[in-house]
Formats: sequence, C-alpha cells, structure tokens
Amino acid sequence: MPKFQDLSEYAAALAPIINVAHVNVHAAAARAVAELAETTGVTPGFLYDLRFTLPLRPVTRPELATIYRYGDAAEREPSLREHVSQGTLTEDGDGALRLTAEGLDFVHRLYDLHATAAERVWAGSDLDGLVGRVLDGAERLPGGALELVAPPYEPEAAAPELLLFNRLAAFRYHRADAHAAAWQARGLSASEIVTLTDGPLHAEIEAETNRRAAAPYRVLSEEQREALYDGLLKLV
Repeated sequence: MPKFQDLSEYAAALAPIINVAHVNVHAAAARAVAELAETTGVTPGFLYDLRFTLPLRPVTRPELATIYRYGDAAEREPSLREHVSQGTLTEDGDGALRLTAEGLDFVHRLYDLHATAAERVWAGSDLDGLVGRVLDGAERLPGGALELVAPPYEPEAAAPELLLFNRLAAFRYHRADAHAAAWQARGLSASEIVTLTDGPLHAEIEAETNRRAAAPYRVLSEEQREALYDGLLKLV
C-alpha cells in the first residue's frame, strides 16, 4: 500500500479501486444475467440495482429520487410500471414499492449468478469482514441514500465473495452521500454538479468529499486498512 498523509488520501485512492472491483463482478455475470432475463421474461431493472435493498425494505418514489439523485423521475416511471405489470413489484396505497414473491425469487436467482461470478473472479477473497465493519461504521446521513440501502440483504450461507460484492455495492453510497453533502454545502444542484468543470470549486468539493468519505475507515487499524487496500487492489 502507498504511504498516505491522512485518511482523506486513503479514501480518495481506495474509491476507484472499489468501483473497478465492483464493476468486474457485474461484467463477469452480465451474460448469465441477460440469459436469466430472457428465459424468465423478467426485466432486471430495479430488481438488479436494488437487489440488496428490496428484499429487506420497500422504497418510495422520493427515496428512489435520493438513490438516483442524478437521474430523472419521469425516466424511472416506465421501468417501475413494467415491474408492477410483470408482477415483481407491487405498490401499496401509501406509494411504497415492495418485492412480490416472484420478485424475490428473481433476486435470489440474481444472487446465485453473482455468487458464481464473484467466486470465479475473486476466488478466496476474505475481505467481507473488513468491508462489513467499515459499512457498519459509516454514518447514515439523514435524507441520504446509504440509510435507504444499508444494511444490505444477505441470504443465509452466502459465500464470502458474494457478501463482499453486495457490501461494497451498498458502501459506495456512503461516498455518494459525502459527495452530495459537499456540493450541496456550496449551494449547487445535482444538474450543476454534473456539468461542473475542473477548477478551484471542483477541487474543493472533491477534497471535502474525501474528508467525509474517510470517516468509516477509522474503525480499522492501520494494518487492517493496508490489508483492505492491498486486498481490493488484487481484485481489479
């Protein structure tokens, strides 16, 4: 592991490694997921994106707007209607969207495919415990996305590689919330931050994001942080 001046630098360096490692499993499972969707006639959509959330708790449209803060509600609506029409999601009278039995079965099948992919590309990884500690120690900002997606759904007897995959998926929302808090503190909107170019303001927001994103790593010792960094780097 490189020498970092502080945890902010550590968080900044680890973030892209987490992203690439996470994407690697998605890529490894992509063909199998596409085949599952074709054979079952089920659209993965939000079942795929929120596979680690929906089995535990429903979501509302305002909550989806938080999770997908850079997206558009009108663009999400056709996908939501498709899930409801396919019988994988149901909508309560209060607007809460919940998994049906059919939806949960599809999520479990997704988990099986991701477990196979993760075990193949991350064979022998034992970082699920460290990531679990960091995720447990991450602050849930009121109104943020992390409080909506964590803790992640974990089926019984799940392989360590699968646990790691979904814990990383949920943990990424901590940095997303840190970034949002940083640009909101400077009076920017989601559309403004998306188009913000490099410059002093961009650098200030990135620095503040890294400062906020560093907090959960304090639960780990220096040795454990080194093991997490080096271990994740081997997964990319």
